[in-house]
Amino acid sequence: MRSQGQAAWELLLPAAGAPPRRRGRALQEALREAVRSGRLAAGTRLPSTRALAADLGVSRGLVTEAYEQLTAEGYLRSDRGAGTWVGGAARAAARGARDLAAGTPGVRIDFRPGTPDLSLFPRSAWAAAQRSVLARLPHPSLGYPDPRGLPALREALAALLARRRGVVADPERLVVCSGVAQASTLLGFVLRARGHDRVGIEDPGSPEHGRLFASTGLDTVWLPLDEDGLRPGPLADSGVRAVVVTPSHQFPSGISWSAERRAALLDWARAVDGYVLEDDYDGDFRYDRAPVGALQGLDPERVAYAGSVSKSLAPGLRLGWLLVPEALLDEVVERKRTMDLGNPVLDQAVLAEFVTRGGYDRQLRRCQRAYRERRDALLAALAEHLPGTRVSGIAAGLHVIARVPAGFGPPERFLARAAEAGVALRSLEEYGTARPADGDVRLVIGYAHLAPSAVTTGIRLVAEALGRG
Repeated sequence: MRSQGQAAWELLLPAAGAPPRRRGRALQEALREAVRSGRLAAGTRLPSTRALAADLGVSRGLVTEAYEQLTAEGYLRSDRGAGTWVGGAARAAARGARDLAAGTPGVRIDFRPGTPDLSLFPRSAWAAAQRSVLARLPHPSLGYPDPRGLPALREALAALLARRRGVVADPERLVVCSGVAQASTLLGFVLRARGHDRVGIEDPGSPEHGRLFASTGLDTVWLPLDEDGLRPGPLADSGVRAVVVTPSHQFPSGISWSAERRAALLDWARAVDGYVLEDDYDGDFRYDRAPVGALQGLDPERVAYAGSVSKSLAPGLRLGWLLVPEALLDEVVERKRTMDLGNPVLDQAVLAEFVTRGGYDRQLRRCQRAYRERRDALLAALAEHLPGTRVSGIAAGLHVIARVPAGFGPPERFLARAAEAGVALRSLEEYGTARPADGDVRLVIGYAHLAPSAVTTGIRLVAEALGRG
């Protein structure tokens, strides 16, 4: 059996060959890692400093210093007159980094909504904006920013949103945040501190809203929709004083709220001294009709308006905004300050440059053309391979609602066969509490991230899978 001195010598020999100025630190790092990894097990007696120095061909002082340092850190223990031992406090850390981003193993065509085409991200224009910003950004600007965001970005976004979405956009009331998710949680924390205990969400609607508000201590109440928007009766009976809505292009149904329902919602908010969070998640994408203006423009003191670049540029940028009613502004800003001290300065400055130089408008036009082509490919594929399918919500957004005739069902079989063919789909029932009584298969089909050929292939695969059954 090899001696402990021989084992230690083998583990530490590479460190002994380090350059003289680095040798002491390298010896400590090698010994520390040997203990962490378990190659030197707890309770192992180490060679004397004299013996190990001789084995490694280094000075005794280097070994003594390494033993003393690791003893102070808890990796080793030393008993006077009894030698040095490996302590029992160290545990090996898990190796490798897992990727917890959502994946799609086994999926050939993914029709699940919510993702834009990331290949359309304007890399060259974004890189040019980065170079321009880095060349002229003053050194003091790299300090902690205003928690609301850089003034240049708030001014650029306010002008953009007023022009494109018809909002009342005061830069002083605009808070740059990490997407609509953070905007929702910021508002949720403030409402909870003000005594709210519940918030209403659309049915059908995004389950993500419920999860976000739950993280702030607020319960959620599903509020039913019809073809005009939130139904006033259930809203009034719910007892909530805050709601989250997507009135310009409702997610996932695709409807645009009627003017009467918009007015009724604002009347309700004023009557209960409540607030509305408007999630304008895909407000820039309109194909066959004029854009519907944001609700916030009708009453900026009752409506908080949230949006982001997640659909227009990329969700990985984690850049969004929240226009805040005056009464809530100080509390939202203070919550943002304590949450993260503000968004990264360089990213904000680049987005400001991109918006003010016209790059953002050019990007939106590019995406509009691409997404309209993909939507048309989807409509043609549904008509050819799943005849009789009724489609709604096609005039805007990045997804459609497809009601497939009951003869292709039942819904459970339809979705199972699609999955077996490698096609990922989501039913409308996953987004709310209502269930169809007619047996039709109601699908929420996202198409923006797929090439037209992939859209056609995916629908054909589903039809073939159903035909085999």
